[in-house]
Amino acid sequence: MNILMIEDNESVCEMMSMFFEKEGWDSAFSGDGQKGLDLVLADKESWDMIILDLNLPGMDGMQVCREIRKVSLHVPIIMLTARDSESDQVIGLEIGADEYVTKPFSPLTLMARIKALYRRTQLSAPENTSGQERFDIETEYIKISTRSREAFYHDKKIEALTPKEFEIFALLAGHPRQVFSREHLLTSIWEDPFFGDERTIDAHIKKLRQKIESVGPQVIHTVWGVGYKFDDSHNREEENA
Repeated sequence: MNILMIEDNESVCEMMSMFFEKEGWDSAFSGDGQKGLDLVLADKESWDMIILDLNLPGMDGMQVCREIRKVSLHVPIIMLTARDSESDQVIGLEIGADEYVTKPFSPLTLMARIKALYRRTQLSAPENTSGQERFDIETEYIKISTRSREAFYHDKKIEALTPKEFEIFALLAGHPRQVFSREHLLTSIWEDPFFGDERTIDAHIKKLRQKIESVGPQVIHTVWGVGYKFDDSHNREEENA
């Protein structure tokens, strides 16, 4: 694995460098937000994982994350945030981070998160296929391919889905009208024990809904006090009205 860590604390970088080297991973480090972004832009296909601190000189982590997502939708991003910055964590997830780890953190905790996120990314990565596209999930209005990681609404592609948004959408659409609690979604999508706030799910759902609404009526519905469900049956009712 090739990891880029954008973090201005030299002690943290030196410590994580030893852990990365022990795993046999290649790594690069930058203590400046703008310079870290320049490394991404110079070769955006070379990074398997980006560890991004929130508070950085040059350009803060929020802006760096936004800029990365403009050029790479699929590279996994783990954001490092202060323990008491819940709002920053939610905003970070909204703008495209896949996960966050709170400071101060144990190196073993960060390593576990990296491995779990990378494993999920590899398991769901697109394969080179030929011939007609195969859709794993099809409803009356939605088609989803887990091979190409693409989702279509009435043959219109839902653009710019991040890895976590895609996984949430595929899980919900694969079980129409089944209600999923936030806890269920967390344990299903994040796989390893997740110790963050359940608002993580709300942040991803909010962005997912915005992208769905750019191509058609909403299909992700809130079940108040319980969680979320996928249901596109009301779209047929609207067409027949």
